[in-house]
Amino acid sequence: MTPSALPEMDPQNYSSLVESLNRYLRLRTLPVAMKRFRTVAELEAVPKLRRPQAKVTLDQVVGQARMLGLTLGVIGEDLAGAQCAVPVGLMPRSKEWLNSDLMAGVWYETKADAIAHQQAMDCAPEGFAGLAVSPLVSARLDPPDVVLIYATPAQMALFINGLQYSGYRKLTFNVVGESACADSWGRALATGEPSLSLPCYAERAFGGVAEDELLIALPPTYLHKVVTGLAALSKNGLRYPIPPLGPQSDPMPSLKRSYGDRF
Repeated sequence: MTPSALPEMDPQNYSSLVESLNRYLRLRTLPVAMKRFRTVAELEAVPKLRRPQAKVTLDQVVGQARMLGLTLGVIGEDLAGAQCAVPVGLMPRSKEWLNSDLMAGVWYETKADAIAHQQAMDCAPEGFAGLAVSPLVSARLDPPDVVLIYATPAQMALFINGLQYSGYRKLTFNVVGESACADSWGRALATGEPSLSLPCYAERAFGGVAEDELLIALPPTYLHKVVTGLAALSKNGLRYPIPPLGPQSDPMPSLKRSYGDRF
């Protein structure tokens, strides 16, 4: 299953896709579109774009889009260091960055551990001057490179079940540790694959990611497939919120509602 093999999505359907995601999953914040631009002029042509007035982390920029509904744009120099800029291709994955021991003694015991972490990070192709984020429903970044969905573990489980409903395949994800944006938007931009992450300390401290939230980044062409799968699961009685039937309940009535005589 590749993005190119999926049905083309009408840009006008962004609102209906988000409406469907909320119908089946009750997401707490807005799905976010992310798009990179080759020139600053292209970035600044985005409607209703806001630029930061001081250094920011990319986590903060995304947080403002999903929580406040803002459309924001940054260049590499706007970001609080290369650790934010390199994974999305706004700064080069240079030898100096790859061999950085910045996190030694902080997140990792030795310089060798810190360097190994840098080299393990998934980073998008380089050569982009700017990046913008915006609520997907605004359609201001049409089409986005990737879409970011924040969800609880239960919501995320059903989201992935919807993705796997048709044309099943096993999905695998990375855990790089701190700098987990490399596991989500970095990996999705680099590979075009759905990329789930366990948001890191910085995403929670600066980006407002809640304790019970996970993040998945994926090209927008997957969303129609997810929604179609969620609709089918809902018909089978597999819905969010998942009712806690309890460890001492009789499981058979619930199982028969979904599986019928096969169980």
